[in-house]
Amino acid sequence: MLGKQIRMERIIDRNTSKTVIVPMDHGVSSGPIYGITDMREAIDRVVRGGANAIVEHKGMVGAGHRRSGKDVGLIIHLSASTSLSPHPNTKTLVCTVEEALRLGADAVSVHVNIGDDMERQMLNDFGKISRRAQEWGMPLLAMIYPRGDKIANEYDPNVLKHAARLGSELGADIVKISYSGSVESFQEVVACCHVPVVIAGGEKMESDKEIFEMIRGAMDAGGAGVSIGRNIFQHEDPTRMVGAVSMIVHENATVEQASAFLNGNYLEPNSRKVTA
Repeated sequence: MLGKQIRMERIIDRNTSKTVIVPMDHGVSSGPIYGITDMREAIDRVVRGGANAIVEHKGMVGAGHRRSGKDVGLIIHLSASTSLSPHPNTKTLVCTVEEALRLGADAVSVHVNIGDDMERQMLNDFGKISRRAQEWGMPLLAMIYPRGDKIANEYDPNVLKHAARLGSELGADIVKISYSGSVESFQEVVACCHVPVVIAGGEKMESDKEIFEMIRGAMDAGGAGVSIGRNIFQHEDPTRMVGAVSMIVHENATVEQASAFLNGNYLEPNSRKVTA
């Protein structure tokens, strides 16, 4: 479908077939945390660094995205829960594909926690959204996380393979999952999924090098990019951090090159320029 192809090119770089997505939907789950208190400023910073797309909830489109004055792919998140809930892993739908279309979205996203007591409802929602997205030619990003009493380790490659495959089986165009910890194991995860796989950033990490090593490993395993929030928008220099991440994702840079760029000591002629 031509409409979907056009929208996908707003999310995934047509030259590299990779993407750097920065989710900024945390205001619903965690409140106005550091880094996204001022959404317009937060979006402006990551766009200047070269992000391909951002993820936000519908109410932030007018408050941040379209007022930032910058061009970036817009993914509207359809799922929500809060950290104050007794069941924070149970996501519910708070937006529709049609609403997202009216707001000018280039894609929509849903969050499913497999293994949760309410997995059946989240899968039911996923199926409905997948059908509507297909009807409208709207790309669908599925964030699939293994979280529940039967899951001993949510980074277990076998569990992640199940999560990735579920996403593609139910009609996602891009699947977001956690990194399994090694190139070899993540190759198996990517191989079982028939659509592009991007990695989550997870909790705030101890060092930039740790983040870069995870991204480099995912790319070496055949990943299609990243969908990293807090480790970007809560960085002391989000703009330059996005630029460094983009170097690894789009230009095959090493961890050392990305680190040097982040510190202002390295910039290849073909590297993406971080604008002022």
